[in-house]
Amino acid sequence: MNQPIYLIKQLDDELAIPESGKQSIVLNDTSKTKVILFTFAAGAGLAEHVAPFDATIQIISGTAALTVGGESVEGKTGTWIQMVAKTPHSIKAESPLVMLLTLVKQSKEDQQL
Repeated sequence: MNQPIYLIKQLDDELAIPESGKQSIVLNDTSKTKVILFTFAAGAGLAEHVAPFDATIQIISGTAALTVGGESVEGKTGTWIQMVAKTPHSIKAESPLVMLLTLVKQSKEDQQL
């Protein structure tokens, strides 16, 4: 059976915003990318950390206080942040929040180019 060359997801239907804490679901995981949908209750978040890959954060809905590379960033619907691997970042939801994280995996050959 052939695999489809596209994937369609309705993000609103994938994961409900929890009453407390956070939830996540992996939407896609291939050799090149990993896409994770996060939902956060107001006040929930992720402490400062780094990702081993280049990453993009997209705020789908809600508001958040973020730090990226030591810089404070106001996250709101439509905010898009691109980071190179190992950039320190954190997020704290100020309201119920939906965020899409895309990790761009690199092979050793790609890193040497």
